[in-house]
Amino acid sequence: MTSNSHGITISKGMNRLIKQSSTLLGLSGFAILLFPLMSSSGNKTVLLCSSFLLMTLGGLIYFQQLYGKSLPGIKNNEVWFNALTTKGVSGWILGMALTAFYITIYWFPAYLGYNPNGSSTGVVALFDPLSYLLNGQAATQWFLYGTLYTFSVLLFGIKFIWKYWGNRYQLFRTLSVVFFQLCFAFLIPELLTKLNPETPYFAKDLKNMWPLNYYFFEEWHLTNLISGADLGYFFLIFGLILFFIGSPILTYFFGKRWYCSWVCGCGGLAETAGDPFRQLSSKKLSVWKLERWMIHAVLVFISITTIASIWSFLSQNPESSLSRETFLYSIVSLLSVLFIIPLVWKKNRLEKDARYALISIGIVILISLCIQGFSGQDHILFLNSYTYQKWYGFGIGAAFSGVLGVGFYPFLGSRVWCRFGCPMAAILGLQQRLFSRFRITTNGGQCISCGNCSTYCEMGIDVRAYAQRGENIVRSSCVGCGICSAVCPRGVLKLENSQLENRISTKDFPLGINREASS
Repeated sequence: MTSNSHGITISKGMNRLIKQSSTLLGLSGFAILLFPLMSSSGNKTVLLCSSFLLMTLGGLIYFQQLYGKSLPGIKNNEVWFNALTTKGVSGWILGMALTAFYITIYWFPAYLGYNPNGSSTGVVALFDPLSYLLNGQAATQWFLYGTLYTFSVLLFGIKFIWKYWGNRYQLFRTLSVVFFQLCFAFLIPELLTKLNPETPYFAKDLKNMWPLNYYFFEEWHLTNLISGADLGYFFLIFGLILFFIGSPILTYFFGKRWYCSWVCGCGGLAETAGDPFRQLSSKKLSVWKLERWMIHAVLVFISITTIASIWSFLSQNPESSLSRETFLYSIVSLLSVLFIIPLVWKKNRLEKDARYALISIGIVILISLCIQGFSGQDHILFLNSYTYQKWYGFGIGAAFSGVLGVGFYPFLGSRVWCRFGCPMAAILGLQQRLFSRFRITTNGGQCISCGNCSTYCEMGIDVRAYAQRGENIVRSSCVGCGICSAVCPRGVLKLENSQLENRISTKDFPLGINREASS
């Protein structure tokens, strides 16, 4: 063995030792979080700070060994040889642990020490010092979850930045999701609670909007907003403007990526902590069809639930400025405009499932509203609003978005919730497909069919098939993460905002070969 090869062997051994040590350091910090489950002794502040400090140090040292000395460019080496990222034993262990954590948080928080009737103990109580500092109240299981969620986005956001250092777009969108998660989803809501202790609670995640924020129109939330004085009315109006005006305008200029890749907390976690599992998303045509039907079915469900919630609120509050009759006529007019325009004007750009979803929402809601409006009943489709809210909150808001959406990262990829269950993604996808300037352009003549783009597309899009034909990629599901462009060795793919003309074009020649150029 030469001295050069001997030096390389020593260097690899040292790197492996540092990685193992940093992993042990991070696991030690995580173990401190679980310590209160076994013993109530110890200073909470010291334990909490020590835990996050060790996890942060362990993570930073490990990330530095992975990417700190590498050159800018594609960094998905050996991803298919790692048991964690290829559904191996460690992947299954992580997936089951995440699933168990989400089940405990949503339905069995008592195992974490949460006590709704008094002082909490265990892991929840460990977060009391931070909770008192930020919101002036004792910690709950949701504060624990929000803290860990935000910490994960921050820590793995650093990893993602290190990995794609040199790619300005990846730096921008990673810093964006980290900022919105830290400030708008975590710090500001908590501080508003502390600054307004007498104001009814309504500020959960200020960057979320309906329908992702599915409780926005529920009776308790509307009541708290109205009872929240100027602050409550501000967030009520802000939420309405954001959905009805802000969302369409931003989607027109930037596509759904402005929210799904730059703002959304679900997307933020998927892009940072979920990045190692992005290649596990299935690219099968059958899965794509299932994805479209499922996400539009969820959109129908939340639309009916929301209409039922508003109808119930108006029935319980007849003195409100908006009467049931005015709401009936307004929603009929609004739905007619929203459904007729895309179905008539651009129906050829919508797949069958999208057209059926729009028709289903329109018919079901309009008929049920008319029946209830003229009969004077408080129910929608013979069920009260609480029934719809309970079903949606359990099946979609908890089991789908949390347990399945995050717990199954190591099994199904990082965007399971975004692909199959997020109603916000469904609405933004319709807007992106119909009238957005955003598209991913391709230079098919340069494509070498390496498959990197399709492999690392977290949304399950077979990008290579578009690139080989030289077609623009205009898919409702595309979140504009830009990873396909980042991992392309030939610069075939480019994210662009251009004119609407010829945005969707189907080539009739194979493999991106231009017939005019070849003739």
